Amino acid sequence: MNTVRWGVVGPGRIAAKVVQDFVHLPDAEVVAVASRSEERAAAFAEANGIGRAHGSYRAIVEDDDVDVLYIATPHPQHRAIALAALDAGKAVLVEKAFTVTPAATREIAELAARTGVFAMEAMWTRFQPAIVRMRELIAEGAIGDVRGVQGELGVNAPTDPLDRYYNPAVGGGALFDLTVYPISFAQMVLGTPDTVAARGLLNPSGVDVEETVLLGWADGSTASLFTSLRCATPGQMRVFGTGGWIDVLPRFHHPDTIVVHRTGHEAEEVTAPHTGGGYFHELREVTDCVLAGRPESAVMPLADTVAVQDVMGSVGDQLGMVPQEGPKEL
Repeated sequence: MNTVRWGVVGPGRIAAKVVQDFVHLPDAEVVAVASRSEERAAAFAEANGIGRAHGSYRAIVEDDDVDVLYIATPHPQHRAIALAALDAGKAVLVEKAFTVTPAATREIAELAARTGVFAMEAMWTRFQPAIVRMRELIAEGAIGDVRGVQGELGVNAPTDPLDRYYNPAVGGGALFDLTVYPISFAQMVLGTPDTVAARGLLNPSGVDVEETVLLGWADGSTASLFTSLRCATPGQMRVFGTGGWIDVLPRFHHPDTIVVHRTGHEAEEVTAPHTGGGYFHELREVTDCVLAGRPESAVMPLADTVAVQDVMGSVGDQLGMVPQEGPKEL
């Protein structure tokens, strides 16, 4: 295989952004798109120069000329599409949140392990050049032993109760759209937490509109995280160590700049711009892994996705959420 052939499942707003970054990947191309609406698929294909448009998810799973599926449907639909794709031998890049329940995430991870077919969560943050450099600095001991993470991510979302943000059937709420980012960031830096405490607010439809999450580790380190669909916030993350701290400047989930504060030294600004819209880096990882025959990414392994989904499951339980997972089969 010299070129990885991609298919897009769910031609929505995020997919429209992601496909623009394929121009930076000479060894990958988008060859097909699928929607439950044939008209939507055809319109997306025409707008983005994609050769084939499928009017069902099953059709793209059965398309022999597709190697990888990028799954960008609403969160509750991820499970059925990912399971069908893996069964068909197709690699998958699944948008975050991976699913809406820990059980569904484990089901996908276990099938990927059994089949040896590549699967990865589309957590683009981990592949941003500035975040890659931050992790290198932490590993080098630039700020000593890391003891804490603190940050927030908020938007002033539409308040229309009919908006998708407030629809539990499509995975609405802050948890799956926003909170997944700071939880994944904290897990990336400190590992899988031992304790989870959450307080927040549900709206009448049962979805969360904001929450504060406190994560704890056995060694006493902590992460304090706030997310909201009601409050616009800078979107900054700070990592504290025994020898200083690192600020990840807004918005932390796709930053260009970090600032390193070493105790007793002047602050050092490190800028590492992303390529394209920022999605290139995760697409590069998946393409490289598929070409090399690797079953998963070392940067975004499935074990980390499972760990993050477990934390989100605990947060949802503590807030009283009842996630509506979609069907298991297409």
